[in-house]
Amino acid sequence: MLAMKRTGLGSLRVFLLLVGISALCSVALGTRRGNTALDHRGHRHRHSGHSSLHTHRQRTGKEGQVLHRSKRGWVWNQFFVIEEYTGPDPVLVGRLHSDVDSGVGRIKYILSGEGAGTIFVIDDKTGNIHATKTLDREEQAQYTLTAQAVNRDTNKPLEPPSEFIVKVQDINDNPPEFLHGPYYARVPEMSNVGTSVMQVTATDADDPTYGNSARLVYSILQGQPYFSVEPQTGIIRTALPNMDREARQEYDVLIQAKDMGGHMGGLSGTTEVKITLTDVNDNPPKFPQSVYSMSVSEDKVPGEEVGRLKAKDPDMGDNGMVNYKLIDGDGMNMFEMSTDSETREAVIKLKKPVDFETKRSYTLKVEGSNPHIDPQYVSWGPYKDEATIKISVEDADEPPAFVAPSYTFEVEENAPEGTSVGRVHAKDTDVANNPVRYMIPLYTDIEQFFSINPEDGMITTKRPLDREAQAWHNISASATEIGGHHQDTKVRVNIKVKDVNDNAPEFATNNEVHMCETVVPGKVIETVSAVDKDLMAHRQHFTFRLAPEVAHNHNFSVKDNRDSTASIYVLRKGFSRGTQDVYYLPIEINDNGLPSMRSTNTLTIRVCSCDSRGTILSCNVEPYVLAAGLSTGALIAILACIVILLAIVVLFVALRRQKKEPLIVFEEEDIRENIITYDDEGGGEEDTEAFDIATLQVSQKNPDGANGFLPRKDIKPELQFPLRPGGGHTGHSVDVDDFIKTRIAEADSDATAPPYDSIQIYGYEGRGSLAGSLSSLESVTTESDLDYDYLQSWGPRFKKLADLYGTKDCFMDDEDEEDS
Repeated sequence: MLAMKRTGLGSLRVFLLLVGISALCSVALGTRRGNTALDHRGHRHRHSGHSSLHTHRQRTGKEGQVLHRSKRGWVWNQFFVIEEYTGPDPVLVGRLHSDVDSGVGRIKYILSGEGAGTIFVIDDKTGNIHATKTLDREEQAQYTLTAQAVNRDTNKPLEPPSEFIVKVQDINDNPPEFLHGPYYARVPEMSNVGTSVMQVTATDADDPTYGNSARLVYSILQGQPYFSVEPQTGIIRTALPNMDREARQEYDVLIQAKDMGGHMGGLSGTTEVKITLTDVNDNPPKFPQSVYSMSVSEDKVPGEEVGRLKAKDPDMGDNGMVNYKLIDGDGMNMFEMSTDSETREAVIKLKKPVDFETKRSYTLKVEGSNPHIDPQYVSWGPYKDEATIKISVEDADEPPAFVAPSYTFEVEENAPEGTSVGRVHAKDTDVANNPVRYMIPLYTDIEQFFSINPEDGMITTKRPLDREAQAWHNISASATEIGGHHQDTKVRVNIKVKDVNDNAPEFATNNEVHMCETVVPGKVIETVSAVDKDLMAHRQHFTFRLAPEVAHNHNFSVKDNRDSTASIYVLRKGFSRGTQDVYYLPIEINDNGLPSMRSTNTLTIRVCSCDSRGTILSCNVEPYVLAAGLSTGALIAILACIVILLAIVVLFVALRRQKKEPLIVFEEEDIRENIITYDDEGGGEEDTEAFDIATLQVSQKNPDGANGFLPRKDIKPELQFPLRPGGGHTGHSVDVDDFIKTRIAEADSDATAPPYDSIQIYGYEGRGSLAGSLSSLESVTTESDLDYDYLQSWGPRFKKLADLYGTKDCFMDDEDEEDS
């Protein structure tokens, strides 16, 4: 209980009951006017009306002793109420009592200030103050109130008002909260252990000055063993080295903050932290294939796309950017390369038109490299790769369309004939939708490793494949529509041959081992290693031992070093080139594949002559007698002379052949191109001196000769224009017709006739021809009684003359009818 004692007309005593607090500060007994007060040692305030903080009052003891007591000015400025009180009755905060209150009800107590009348109520008769609502310190930590005693009848103040503070006592009723969660953080991949990622901070609404309600400890609930958090600061750090973004990029970390210093019974809150590994340039670009097959139709125009390829770089952004350029190949003048800014692919485009009949294939070599290299990882390079592009030129045709731009299949090596590789599918895009027949172009599969079902497009092997000979087969599948224009198309089919352990290991090098004659036993003369064509990578391991047939030899031994190498030891001394200059040591090598393969390789050991320091002087067999007596230089000179003489002879023969070739060509041109032009009229039927009638009959039978086509005369030609039977023949027509037929028969049966037609000059007019001039200009206007109807039977060659002269009467009759 706390009391405030004031001087003046009267004193107002206030009793404050602190609920939940059992210890009282002190108790003081006062005798002035019979008042009793509690001493509350808080902040001291000097109020108006105080005459002094210390006054003396005398009191006589039982034995007459005078006691001196110091007068105390009681100060009360704050009181406490526990928050979140949920009892059935209102909480008694304190009690007001005035010295002038005689208990007869003339005093009225008034309470004003924050929460007065709503949260805090006062009994105006007794002065008891109660809290009627549950208080929350986090909403309002304290309330300032004013108490006063007034006359109930007149409402006049009996003493000045007194101000006091009610503080809400905190309890641990609020868990920690992360106000800014969830959090997002980034840290570079391959960072060292302990690299700071970010700091998370939780807040606790409880009073940090009271107890451990707001003392927080951080821990990690999810995200180990990759990350850790400092308990006191909330700083998240990396806990594992070499975290690779390409293996895993994002991590979900759950952080907990617990109050009460992390002890049991404390409240906790969690937040999620999404940590992303940022990229560094730690991976070089790599082409998926070493060889790419592309095709271009000869009807494509410059600027059109031929194909695309892309080097894979698992890095991101600038770190994964790849620049491409052409560095070699016979197609650098025909093709150009650019980079697609969106897909980052190398685009091969046609630079100049290509001709299928001139050149059917081109080769290009392309390089892909990283333009931005991190100096920290430069030793992991080189950051570039190369690939070869083989471009085939195709004949122009409208093809069907494959459902995929390219196909990639896998098949194990040594698979039996007929093993299925994969299926390609194409369809005719035309309205007719003709069925499609499949095939593999021979030029893409020259050795014919594969076959394709022409109906369903299933690709199968024709014989076992060897990955060590060719790891990738880049072929094309062709689809041709059945019916229509037989249009076809091709698609790239990349077939990867999967590795199996089918190759035995062998020596890495086949060099001879040179050993001195004076070698001492136990000396290592060579360390051998092995290679295996199979793709075993870092798991490859070899073991060595002597072949069984030489396991007990007394010259050499083999010790397996258990690191895929073996040491060759000498077992004895006393080697001599004169006795034996070469030793063959068979060594058996085993690999660790499934199934294991082994082979026996022979190591050649040659005995050499050495000086006292072990330096080899000679390892060749020294001849004792030189039979010919010629030095090596002399023999080389003789051979050089013989080679020069042979080269001169070959050159002479070649020149002689070149001189003869033009003569042959000249003779052929002289025989075949015997054409003579003329502009003279013929001499009529009796002109037999200026031309050969045989030539005339040949020209009649072969009219195509005038157009440059000269058929052969050594075979019997077919009759192209059979004669039409006619009725009115004169004596002249019968003679000419029979004469021509006779000459035709003779020409057909003459085996000595030349195989060409000749054209002669007709420069003789003839004597007394009945036909006269063949010109139609004068004949039309000339009156004649001759009957030319017989021209109808002379065949198509005389049809024009027959129409002009043979039908004259008909034309006259028609004109008479019109006149009439």
